[in-house]
Amino acid sequence: MPESPRTRAFRWFFNFIPAYRGTGGRVVYISADWREVRVRLPLNLRTRNYVGTIFGGSMYGAIDPVYMMMLIKTLGPDYVVWDKAAAIRFRRPGRGTLTATFRLTDEELQGIRAEVAERGKTERVYPVELVSAAGEVHATFDKVLSIRRR
Repeated sequence: MPESPRTRAFRWFFNFIPAYRGTGGRVVYISADWREVRVRLPLNLRTRNYVGTIFGGSMYGAIDPVYMMMLIKTLGPDYVVWDKAAAIRFRRPGRGTLTATFRLTDEELQGIRAEVAERGKTERVYPVELVSAAGEVHATFDKVLSIRRR
């Protein structure tokens, strides 16, 4: 699904927020329905660490807010979404541009709504991988999000 003018404008705005801009990551695509987002993290002076690879903090910072934003936009104003925890596993040094793709399915969103309706809240774990152009996984993340009714 292509970007809409609204998601393109949001992407442009979000990339200029100082807290996100400082990570070195860039949101490069947001689908019109907010169910897919892509992030790019290049190796450059801003993201390079002492040994010449991508700084782990830049890796995490680039992926940190994405699922929360996606859930806020897709679930709507009746839900509160918060990041609760994260686990990171660095698999290999980032020596080039890394990318991550985030996706939400209809089944996932229906499951969230059903569980929140039944229990009042839910927690979801979302895996994320930062991969190179060759498809090698450089870091894996498990993001834990808390979701409840407003």
